[in-house]
Amino acid sequence: MTPSATARTVTTLDGLLAPGDERQGALWRLAEPGRGLDANVVRLGPGAVVADHSDDVLDVLLVVLDGEGRLVTPEGRQELVRHAVVWLPRTSHRSLEAGAPGLVYLTAHRRRPGMAIANAAADAGGEAACLLDRVCPECGRLASERDARFCGRCGQALSR
Repeated sequence: MTPSATARTVTTLDGLLAPGDERQGALWRLAEPGRGLDANVVRLGPGAVVADHSDDVLDVLLVVLDGEGRLVTPEGRQELVRHAVVWLPRTSHRSLEAGAPGLVYLTAHRRRPGMAIANAAADAGGEAACLLDRVCPECGRLASERDARFCGRCGQALSR
């Protein structure tokens, strides 16, 4: 399929962040064919943690859309508040901790070329970005095993 060169709206945040919507994990993924960018909106429930990880290839831009939390790096802890924009340089080690109201954030980075598509997003033309296919939709825990099918904390099935 030939990528479209026409700019267009692909989602609205109002629809993703509707009051009362308690879904967790990846709420949205950019899935346009031929794209050079990956982007995701993720919701972590109160107290949820994305375990320490790094990306040796890509810089990531993280924008806090709602809630609050902390970015934990070897250099220390940084508070994340609504509308904060954080640059995560490649090779940086980091983890995320959601605060009491939870944490909703958007990530964007250059698309990883040649990744195999191993989940339901394949049907929509998307791919798992970063480690989101290993984040528990129930409690937000990041599975440390690449082939994990269930969350080690709460037992929820992971989206594969």
